[in-house]
Amino acid sequence: MTITAVEKVRDKGMVRVFIDDSYAFSIPEVDYISNNLHEEMLISEEQVSIIRDKVLVRAARERGVRYLTYRDRSENEILKKLIEAGFDANVSQQAVNELKTIGYLDDTRYAMKYLSERIRTKALSKKTLGYELKNKGIDENIIEKALSEFEIDDYEVALRESKKKFGKYDINERKIEQKVYRFLLHRGFSYEIVNKVIREMKANQ
Repeated sequence: MTITAVEKVRDKGMVRVFIDDSYAFSIPEVDYISNNLHEEMLISEEQVSIIRDKVLVRAARERGVRYLTYRDRSENEILKKLIEAGFDANVSQQAVNELKTIGYLDDTRYAMKYLSERIRTKALSKKTLGYELKNKGIDENIIEKALSEFEIDDYEVALRESKKKFGKYDINERKIEQKVYRFLLHRGFSYEIVNKVIREMKANQ
């Protein structure tokens, strides 16, 4: 087998390697150079396997660790980041699996930390919090378990935040009531919860 072509991937520091005129793998340019690869080079199946299973997975794993030093991320987020960086999907998945094995990635831990921070900084409904975690690729069983750990009461959260934001205003004014409606609905609370909160606020003014 022969490396017949090499293409630089623009702005990613990666190169695409073609063997016998067919795409074989993408590799960081620094690893391409350090492994003495070049066009018209003869390469064996064994060498290709080593590059795919060791060199590329190691490079992807190290890139994943760098992403995690900036902030905690879910398994799915790291997988997407690695693919966006130019690594092949199977290499990216192997790297994610290794990061899980050594404890760098843990979606249960991530979900608990995410909920803790979101609950502390922003009043959102249980449904909205679950939706956010789902968008990050977290498994539904993990989401359900994490949400149950926090025992979030939508009504209590909605009432507390509405009092904090609108307590000094006259809730009986139509304009203020509409603002409360929009505020709570935007954060994912149900119409039932919203109406209950407004009734409670009106009764205690």
